[in-house]
This record gives sequence, structure tokens and C-alpha cells, in this order.
Amino acid sequence: MKRKSVISTALGGMLALVGTSVPAMAADPDHPTVVELFQSQGCSSCPPANANLLALSDRPDLLTLSWEVTYWDDLGWKDTFSAPAFTARQWDYAHAFHRREVFTPEIVVNGRADTVGADRPELERTIVQADRGEGGPRIVVSGLDVTISGHAGTALVVLVRFDPKIIRVPILRGENGGRVLPHRNLVRQVTVLGTFSGGSHSYRMPDARNPDLRSAILVEASQGGPILAAARVPV
Repeated sequence: MKRKSVISTALGGMLALVGTSVPAMAADPDHPTVVELFQSQGCSSCPPANANLLALSDRPDLLTLSWEVTYWDDLGWKDTFSAPAFTARQWDYAHAFHRREVFTPEIVVNGRADTVGADRPELERTIVQADRGEGGPRIVVSGLDVTISGHAGTALVVLVRFDPKIIRVPILRGENGGRVLPHRNLVRQVTVLGTFSGGSHSYRMPDARNPDLRSAILVEASQGGPILAAARVPV
């Protein structure tokens, strides 16, 4: 890696855990484990982690999300889906993990553990290790209205909109020049709907301008903190 702000993927096998005293729902289709990949089309180390994410994306107990970061964009190829907000989310996790740098690829599970993601067995162990347990906030979605109920410290309610299709992008320059990279569950929008401090509270989602996108609600202990609850928004 050529950037001072980026850690090399020689950190393969690294795993970080963020503790929390607030339990949440164990993984199942209604309370999926959130598996987030931070990557860039300009990073030659990212395709193996992306392939693992693609392989897991059909599991109903997992919500896989791909965030395209910006800090590779001036190294030969500008990622066609990168956004500063996505890089900021990765930095939030870096701060929560008590790190001074970010790296690609990185897969974060439930906001509680991370790994490079290129090793499939290690990734699956991380998914098991970062299970949220039982209890925690409940998410109910009706139309554009989201209701969160239960017990929690002050948490953030986050709306994520992503593209569920497989999108194949020809890469013309940079480290992956000449390759065609598949993407799935690409995050296109992220919005904080408000905060939640326990009890029952309702939030209003903005209208979805792109009907092809799917939505999910995340309840996070803080920016970059553990994910306490997650739910897909019904289509």
C-alpha cells in the first residue's frame, strides 16, 4: 500500500473485538448478522474478500453490505461507487477498535469484530464469534415508518440503502486493470434517522428515489460501535 493512512493487508489474520454489555437478537432471518466489507476497485488484495462476501450473500441469517472507500481513488483508478460517507464509516470503526489507520480489505461483523476477510474459514469463525446473543431492541417496519422498542443506552438508528443485484464493473487502470469485478449489495445511501434511548420510538424513512435499491435498519450503540439490532425493510 502506498498511503500513509492505510495499513497493508499483511495484517491478514488480524481480529479485533469491541465489547458491549448490551445484548441483542441472535442471528436469524429476522435479526441478521451484519457483515460489512470495506473495499476499493483499485485494491488488488480486495477481490478474494469480495468473493467471500458474495458467497455468503444468499444466507438469510446474514446481511452483507459492501462499502466502497475513497482513499484508493487517486492511485490509478477511481472507484465507481466510492463515497466519503463510506470512508467515514470505516474510520468510525477504526476509532472504536483503537486504531490510527484504516486498511482494505476489511470485513466488520456486527460492529464487534473485524478481519481482512480473504480467508473464508477465518471469516466464518469471526461471524460466529461476533454473534450478538439474545435480547436487545426490536425493529418493526410498516411502510416508511420504523418503530424501535426495548432497552438500550443511547443508540443511533441508521438507514442503509443498497443494490442487491450483481453488478460487474470493468476496471481499466490501476492494480486491478483488465479485470471485471463483481459487486453485490453495494451500499448507495446511508442516513441517520435519529437516536434511541429505550422505550418505544418511531422514525420516518425518506422516500426511496431508486426503486431498485433495498433497505435495512441498523441500531448501533454509537458511531462505529456494536450493532445492537438489524432488520431488512420488507419490499
